[in-house]
Amino acid sequence: MAAGYGLQSVRDVLLVSCFDDVIDDEEFTLLYEENYSRGIFPYSMYDKFDLDDWDEEECKVELRFDKSDLAVLLHALRFPDRFVCSQRTVCSGMEGLCILLKRLAFPCRFTDMVMRFGRNPTELCLIFNHVLDFVYQTHQHRLNSWNQPFLNTPALEQYAQSIHACGAPLQNCFGFVDGTLCKISRSKNNQREVYNGHKRAHALKFQNVVLPNGLIANLNGPYEGRRHDATMLCESGLLRDLQVVAWANDGRPLCLYGDPAYPLGIHLQAPFRNVPLTPQMARFNDHMSEVRVAVEWMFGCISNYYKFVEFQNQLKIGLSPVGKMYLVCGILQNAHTCLYGNIISNYFGVDSPDLLTYFW
Repeated sequence: MAAGYGLQSVRDVLLVSCFDDVIDDEEFTLLYEENYSRGIFPYSMYDKFDLDDWDEEECKVELRFDKSDLAVLLHALRFPDRFVCSQRTVCSGMEGLCILLKRLAFPCRFTDMVMRFGRNPTELCLIFNHVLDFVYQTHQHRLNSWNQPFLNTPALEQYAQSIHACGAPLQNCFGFVDGTLCKISRSKNNQREVYNGHKRAHALKFQNVVLPNGLIANLNGPYEGRRHDATMLCESGLLRDLQVVAWANDGRPLCLYGDPAYPLGIHLQAPFRNVPLTPQMARFNDHMSEVRVAVEWMFGCISNYYKFVEFQNQLKIGLSPVGKMYLVCGILQNAHTCLYGNIISNYFGVDSPDLLTYFW
């Protein structure tokens, strides 16, 4: 009966027919229920979220964190007992955290998450965006503020010593700076702005400062994909911040080390670019390159643990908060490092702060 018509139109006809005695009450009830709109995704057949139903291995694989650490992470992120979305959908803080982690850990669709959480895809999308906004608004300052317990002067001096001990000629380098590219789906508008000719892809760019303890000290962005690293450096205000904080107790300047795209300065060093290089210059560049690779490892950590930011077909600016998702992944990566360490902290032999110290 509903073929060729909208269900609402058919149900209106049934109401009129019953009112005009064209059909009796029994026929009306039968036909009205037959033309009821049913959900495409049978979410009601799945159990509601209960973390006790997840085993340790499932949590590690699907959420990137041990099951026993989720409560600690929930407390550190200052999640409320429950989230209430704009259209009044309610979920617990733990469910919101798991939805966020599940979505970012792998490029799954919300329809793929229905059986895990017993909710329809629309609710999952609303909860994900609400929790994403909460984490960003509450903790985004940790990615651009130098007022952190692990960024005080003694800590910076320790980082410089550990980098020098690993073979770096510089004795005052406490971290590494570099830009990274997050490829996105080709946008309908402003394609030239986000197109990166070097990588031949549409993308957003971010500027990252990595420390020997494995943490992201500074993550600025997003910037248009066509921007040069030097432009991001200028717009981020990083050099201005370094002029304030990058000093040792004895008055010596401390510095970051970057690739040849960065300008030279008191607080920012780069490889020698003279042609030809002297043997001493070449050795300097080689030794610094060996330790500078740590910043590339950090980009690998983010893309390995949070695969969603690598799935460019789903990263559509104007439809999804792409930049915000990458920044939240940076916050979660720091939390992961505080709990389990990473290849960078192991390489330099510097322990990461505990989780509650980072989220002080």
